[in-house]
Amino acid sequence: MNKKIAIIGGGNLGTAIAEGLIKSGFVIPKDIIITKRNISTLVNLENQGVLISNDNTQALSYADLVILAVKPFQVDDILTDLKKSFDPNRHLLVSVVTGVSVDHILKLVGARIPVARAMPNTAIAIQESMTCVSAKHMDKDQLEYITDLFNQLGRIVFIDEKLMDAATVLGACGTAYAMRYIRANIQGGIEIGFDAKTASLIAAQTVKGAAQLLLLKGSHPEQEIDKVTTPKGCTIAGLNEMEHQGFSSSLIKGLVASYDKIAKD
Repeated sequence: MNKKIAIIGGGNLGTAIAEGLIKSGFVIPKDIIITKRNISTLVNLENQGVLISNDNTQALSYADLVILAVKPFQVDDILTDLKKSFDPNRHLLVSVVTGVSVDHILKLVGARIPVARAMPNTAIAIQESMTCVSAKHMDKDQLEYITDLFNQLGRIVFIDEKLMDAATVLGACGTAYAMRYIRANIQGGIEIGFDAKTASLIAAQTVKGAAQLLLLKGSHPEQEIDKVTTPKGCTIAGLNEMEHQGFSSSLIKGLVASYDKIAKD
């Protein structure tokens, strides 16, 4: 199902989506139009063949799929301006805007169009995002199309929209938590003798390999832990010391603190 794509919002996320879709071959550059007030910053995409514009209405008339990638405070004005331009029989809308519900989007659009709300993370820039999606008024073909699209940018899972705040914490904030763990690994590596560059390489590749074991084999973390944890060995000594210092507990508390912050705001 080939569609022309409009990306409303040519910031970091919008441009990352465009780059990822082009690199994957999912869409050819001339089938993408991306908008921004200051189009001079989109010259790299323009040089690749992507259409650029500062006119959202023009982008909507060009495209079948509309990806909304603007700041939350811009959503109401932009969608209100575009309200009369949406065609329920043609357009499919995907919002990657944090904190804006599907129902709110539908209210602004004023039409029963197929809408999806997606929560990617910053790894979308290298086509390794974990994207959580909830959708409304979409048929089977449309859901398959959305799945295929976000699979070009990493991995996708469909969730109930009420879990979107939790998805933000686990999948988006989670990138920062993983980076903090890697940073601590690097610091520890330096303390036991490595230079910073080598420690960084070892730490990052080790975490990448550990994640791939879970993703490709479908195993449980404890299974993989058991494989490198021998009786009276150095691994169990390190793990036990980390737990004594509250490693797992502090991580869980951090996740809950982030979730509570979103809920309060």
